[in-house]
Amino acid sequence: IGVGLVAFGLFFVLFGMLLYFDSVLLAFGNILFLSGLVFIIGFRRTFTFFFQRPKLKGTSFFMGGVLIVLMRWPLLGMLLEAYGFITLFR
Repeated sequence: IGVGLVAFGLFFVLFGMLLYFDSVLLAFGNILFLSGLVFIIGFRRTFTFFFQRPKLKGTSFFMGGVLIVLMRWPLLGMLLEAYGFITLFR
């Protein structure tokens, strides 16, 4: 279930970017991606991964980007998410 949710999340994010940053598709993709991640590695490991002390900057940018996409500012939100994603997985 988790791999399917992550795959659909990535599909919706990419499809939302192809359709000139459609905010509904991007928000749906973000929610599916994060819920799939929880299904794959578990809630506790997901929480400890995102909220480690050295990764708080990346987490704040990534989650802030998700919130901004949900508030229908897709371009700014995706830029913040991309920076947070790079900072998280560096």
